[in-house]
Amino acid sequence: MSTQKSTRQRAGTVDENALRLDTEKAEQIIEALNGDLANAYVLYHQLHKHHWNVEGAEFLEVHVFLQEVYEDVEAAADELAERLQALGGVPHASMTTLADEATVEPEDEDVYDVRTSLANDLEMMGDIIESYREHVALADGLGDYATSEMLREQLETLEEHAHHIEHYLEDDSLVVDSATN
Repeated sequence: MSTQKSTRQRAGTVDENALRLDTEKAEQIIEALNGDLANAYVLYHQLHKHHWNVEGAEFLEVHVFLQEVYEDVEAAADELAERLQALGGVPHASMTTLADEATVEPEDEDVYDVRTSLANDLEMMGDIIESYREHVALADGLGDYATSEMLREQLETLEEHAHHIEHYLEDDSLVVDSATN
């Protein structure tokens, strides 16, 4: 077994790509996608935490819903990483880099009630949705229509999940007041 190490590409660099997107344009898109990737992993871990800790009358439905959402976020992260690699970039991969490069703030390690947890998820999703919209416009403006389309599809899924969380947070519930006191 060889003990020799050879670096194929250094993190933070951009190589030419087979997609024929100018390197200067690719650099801007790669930076945006790496930010989206970092945000996705922060959201993924927060959603997973809430999936583990959900309790109460609606436990099963919320537990299953959160699993669906974090699985969608993980799939989106994989797609982001593969796209930015195809553009000649290096996807962020270490936990330290992902945490440092994320523009969203995760909640702390404490366990919160379901309503607070979902409100925190909705807030983070809203920040990511705004970022995605900016990055769709960036990719369109730079002529990278495939990246733009990928982000649009991910944005649509994220907006749908945010909309469902908004419904969970409505005041109407089948749970009677006496059950929560």
